Amino acid sequence: MDTSLVKLISIFFIIISIFTPQALSQSDDECGEDTSSCNDKSAALPLKIIAIVTILITSMIGVCLPLFTRWIPALHPDRNLFVVVKAFAAGIILATGFMHVLPDSFDMLTSSCLKDNPWHKFPFSGFVAMLSAIATLMVDSLATSIYSKKCNSGVIPEAGERDQERAVASFGHVHGHARGLSPDPKDADSSQQLLRYRVIAMVLELGIVVHSIVIGLSVGATNNTCTIKGLIAALCFHQMFEGMGLGGCILQAEYKLMKRLVMVFFFSVTTPFGIALGIALSKTYKENSPSSLITVGLLNASSAGLLIYMALVDLLSADFMGPKLQGNIKLQVKSYVAVLLGAGGMSLMAKWA
Repeated sequence: MDTSLVKLISIFFIIISIFTPQALSQSDDECGEDTSSCNDKSAALPLKIIAIVTILITSMIGVCLPLFTRWIPALHPDRNLFVVVKAFAAGIILATGFMHVLPDSFDMLTSSCLKDNPWHKFPFSGFVAMLSAIATLMVDSLATSIYSKKCNSGVIPEAGERDQERAVASFGHVHGHARGLSPDPKDADSSQQLLRYRVIAMVLELGIVVHSIVIGLSVGATNNTCTIKGLIAALCFHQMFEGMGLGGCILQAEYKLMKRLVMVFFFSVTTPFGIALGIALSKTYKENSPSSLITVGLLNASSAGLLIYMALVDLLSADFMGPKLQGNIKLQVKSYVAVLLGAGGMSLMAKWA
């Protein structure tokens, strides 16, 4: 399933690269074109270049931080601080779906630039977000079932470094006795939890890739210098902490080094790739043309449904209903505060982005 993840993300990049320019370069009449003094293409280009570099760096820092926790004992996945930080990052992902992506979709698909029928007669944003959440549930469930069957049939997933360390420690502890190799119910539970972490990391990565490219595209296509500066700061904050959430999931999934690097690479380059794509399409891309509004609006709605599902079900619910938090009320309260801080901070960013 790990190689299929890489193939799936690669195919998605190719599809976006091929079909997005076609969808967004339709020569529809633009509605409400921006003629303000802030609309300066030559002054906006250097800001977009700065955005590509800074967002790339902050994305890499955010997603890599959790992966270096083996050298920081306080941030190890078994420690309470890691749970609190993960709850904070989950709050950011939740607010991204509710406060940024979904409202943008509603604005686009109810724009006065679109025909009254059918776009103003039916709530397409909510409908597509609902379908996206259901589709995410299906992918989540089916991927877990398929992965479980592979494990049960003897096709064991590749062990991460921590699995190998536990195996060596266990073997050394029993001094090579046969009983050291006997099945352990705890190991079975650990293997089941590990495959859940891997499914979560895969689905979350795909959802983030979708909305990151859409966000980058809008930044790359706009020539409004008054808004780009605020967008850069907001997106750096967003990518940093969203990356921490994804990095925590990748760490818990215990992928080998190469697979970690691939997932870090795709997360880090998606928004800069979207900005570069937006710059390339800036001559043909019309922000308020019907084809652009519909395409980006539907993509935003689908990514919002996915992010909201992942944040609530696979990140927050899985942790808060798990034995670690259920057995520690004090840690629960700290995690609730962290969720509210993350969601509140990201909601505040909606003022600028």
